Amino acid sequence: MDVLVVAGEASGDQHAADVVAALKLLRPDLRFFGMGGPRLAAQGVELIHGAHEISVMGIVEVVPKIPRIWRVLGDLEKAAKERKPAVALLVDVPDFNLRLAKRLKALGVPIAYYVAPMAWAWRESRTKTIAARVDRLLCILPFEEAFFRTRGVNATYVGNPVIDQLPAPATPNEFRQALGLTVEAPVFAVLPGSRRSEISRLGPTLAAVAAKVVAQRPGTRVVVPVAPGLPREFVEAPFLAAGVTPVLVDGRAAEVVGACDVALVASGTATLEAGLMRRPLVAVYRVNGLSYAIGKMLVRVPFFCLVNLLVGKKVVPELLQGDMTVDRIVEALEPLWAGPAREECLAGLELLREKLGTGGASIRVAKTVLELCQ
Repeated sequence: MDVLVVAGEASGDQHAADVVAALKLLRPDLRFFGMGGPRLAAQGVELIHGAHEISVMGIVEVVPKIPRIWRVLGDLEKAAKERKPAVALLVDVPDFNLRLAKRLKALGVPIAYYVAPMAWAWRESRTKTIAARVDRLLCILPFEEAFFRTRGVNATYVGNPVIDQLPAPATPNEFRQALGLTVEAPVFAVLPGSRRSEISRLGPTLAAVAAKVVAQRPGTRVVVPVAPGLPREFVEAPFLAAGVTPVLVDGRAAEVVGACDVALVASGTATLEAGLMRRPLVAVYRVNGLSYAIGKMLVRVPFFCLVNLLVGKKVVPELLQGDMTVDRIVEALEPLWAGPAREECLAGLELLREKLGTGGASIRVAKTVLELCQ
């Protein structure tokens, strides 16, 4: 029996791969095909296209990729017609996956959609589209189930997959030893994102911040996790240009955060992962100016960082767009190294796991996918 799996970017690839692993335990006879990254490939999924082919962040930025995106959509639709999957598991990337869902629905393919679109933040009208095209919406934020259900969507909170992906709790020194780092030296973790476009846009600023931190705190090691699919030299380049030689770690972002004293994180799933590791952090992000202007008119949330959104108050500093300057980031980082601000941040992060509940998201999603096959 074939299952179509479609995921984009690093976090979606990881979430989808975990579900595939759970499905293989429950039904060893399943076969998987679709789109994703190296983690889905490692699970034996036959990839018709790579997730990097549609990876883009922003509104204006998507325009140059439209022809390729339509081509990928067409290829996945064609493959679904030929292989007639028993079910489709669509993970995140709503602008792409909701269009694909319409085509799959016309083919009679049941659809489980994992990681709900943020219709609670903007484009609430999307809920009608989701209700019409998706059989089961599987949410990873606890407040989403009620939001979507009151709008006619068959939604269920399955837990947050990041909880199960985290390493076992350990001290910073234990994480440093596991990564081969000097235990005595302070560690500054910099998580620049998982897309090439993010590294290009954010990398020089983050590297300049790292240079200032090292200048102010001699001996500090700058440690940077490299997301799957990104060349190490590409991630390293802006840091070398700023006069900083970082320690690069392939993947293992959560362990890098666990080893650090303070982290600087490009906003997204990585901030949630860092927050759950209970290390003080500053969240930052910047997009194309026109994309930001459009988004500012449409988005209605008090915070852009997931940690702050879930806890319901400002737990970690967040600097967006024009506020994301080297001096302002360094200023936000400084009190997090020691003292009352650090303790206050850590206390706020303790609330985060309470909000998310227990783990087990992947197995719950896998069981739902199998239910749709019946």
